[in-house]
Amino acid sequence: MRAIAWIIRIVVFVLLLAFAIENTEPVVINLFLGYYLEAPLVLFLLGALLVGLFLGMLTLVPNLIRKRRELAKLRRESQRRAAHTSTLPAESEAHATPTL
Repeated sequence: MRAIAWIIRIVVFVLLLAFAIENTEPVVINLFLGYYLEAPLVLFLLGALLVGLFLGMLTLVPNLIRKRRELAKLRRESQRRAAHTSTLPAESEAHATPTL
């Protein structure tokens, strides 16, 4: 299974490398107020991908924080319940005559 995963990773890497090599032509991105950026197309595409990944992960942060708080609350409640439960034997077990 690990070999298949590595083969898939290598294939994806080779495809992305070939894509990057094919898209090295310089392009101009016009910003506002007459400013512009000029760089290879692959850099702009990679930058857009990274910005998208960052924004996607940023939208997951509130849900992650909420889940961690809920987990901490459930752990505290579980510990509190464990502390309140008695580990002493029942009265009938305490007075029972030991058998040999």
